[in-house]
Amino acid sequence: MTVSTDHDAYIAEAPEHLRASLVQLRAQLARTLPDAEEVIAYKMPGFRLGESIVAGYAAFSKQCGLYLFPSAIASHADDIAAAGLKSTKTGVTFSPSRPIPDGLVEKLALASRRDQSL
Repeated sequence: MTVSTDHDAYIAEAPEHLRASLVQLRAQLARTLPDAEEVIAYKMPGFRLGESIVAGYAAFSKQCGLYLFPSAIASHADDIAAAGLKSTKTGVTFSPSRPIPDGLVEKLALASRRDQSL
């Protein structure tokens, strides 16, 4: 993928089978973080509050990732595992066949928002 200048361009350049998942994730993050600014940072779309990227997402060849503050991932590790998803210190990977439930996206984004202000 080339370096995109906005969320729409990034999604348009993502593998076709991942685009609907990215559109849904973007919409859920926008609803959950309505006062956040949509930005491109670290070559991926993100939602910024103040100087901090509270949530970001990325597309790869076969899956997508949602990236947050590490404390948000750690505090919801059980929920992530219960959804059958894999996580790293800063991200949760998902695919169209195993998306992140909207409720979990909301919990993670709100936890990341809370933790960025600490």
